Amino acid sequence: MGEEKTILLTQDAYDKLKEELAYREGQYRDEITKRIAAARAEGDLSENGGYQAAREEQGKNEGRINELIVKLRNAKIVEAPKAGTVGNGSLVTLELAGREMQYVLGARDMASVTEYDVLSEDSPIGKAIMGAKAGDEVSYQAPNGRTISVTIKEARPLE
Repeated sequence: MGEEKTILLTQDAYDKLKEELAYREGQYRDEITKRIAAARAEGDLSENGGYQAAREEQGKNEGRINELIVKLRNAKIVEAPKAGTVGNGSLVTLELAGREMQYVLGARDMASVTEYDVLSEDSPIGKAIMGAKAGDEVSYQAPNGRTISVTIKEARPLE
C-alpha cells in the first residue's frame, strides 16, 4: 500500500466531505440494501438486472465511503488565504491569452463545495500561482513543454 498524502482542505470542504460520508454510510447505504432485498425477492438473480445494478451501486458506494474515510483521516484544515494572495482555497481570476477565467485553487475534493473548476495545487499552473498576489504575472511550463504566462487579476477566499 502506498504512502497516504496529506490533503489540504478548508474547514468548509472538510465539513462537506463529512456530510457526504454520513449520508453514504447511513441513508444511502440503507436505500441500496432495500433495493437489493427487493430484487432478491423477485427470484432468479442471474437474470435480474435490478439486482445486478443495485449490487454494482453498492460496490461504488462502499468504495467512495472508504475513499472519504482515508481523505478525512489525512486532511489538514488550512485557513482560507487573505484577499489578494493566492493560496489553498482561493478563488482566483486569471488572465490567460486575453481571456479571464476563474478557478479555485485546492484539492480536487474542493469541487464538492464550489461550482467553479478546481486547479490542483500540485499542477504546473497551481504551483506557479501559489503565493502570488493580485497583479503578479507568473509563468509555468505546460505538459506540452510550452511556457505559458498568466496574470493574477484577483485572489480572494472562496466563500
